[in-house]
Amino acid sequence: MPSRLDAYIHFRDNARQAMEFYQTVFGGKLTFSTFKEYHASQDPSEDNKIMHSQLEAENGIHFMAADTPNAMEYKPGAMMSMTLSGEDEEELRSYFDMLSAGGTVVMPMEKGPWGDTFGMLKDKFGIDWMVDVTAPRS
Repeated sequence: MPSRLDAYIHFRDNARQAMEFYQTVFGGKLTFSTFKEYHASQDPSEDNKIMHSQLEAENGIHFMAADTPNAMEYKPGAMMSMTLSGEDEEELRSYFDMLSAGGTVVMPMEKGPWGDTFGMLKDKFGIDWMVDVTAPRS
């Protein structure tokens, strides 16, 4: 298997809901493991928090997530954003529209000065997304 780089999003108590939402957007196989399953919780109230979740869609979209234990600092969406890019404008606009449901469109999908169609949003879980439809290059 070749090396790859994946995004890993950290949530506070709502990783399951967020990843289930992202599965409705991207489809694919979604898996969850709780802290209890791995005997990794020191606090019984955190047993059902998500220790690891993974979404793997058939089109190559892949990312992971977890709940942050109460003893750890949590800064939602800090210093990261998820980026979707490609040439299929219909697919990417569809993702943009679905991700923006309940969130905030920061920059609508429109043609940027570099020629691509680009938009930004913050989803209902506080995660920043950038969507870029690559313009045909001649």
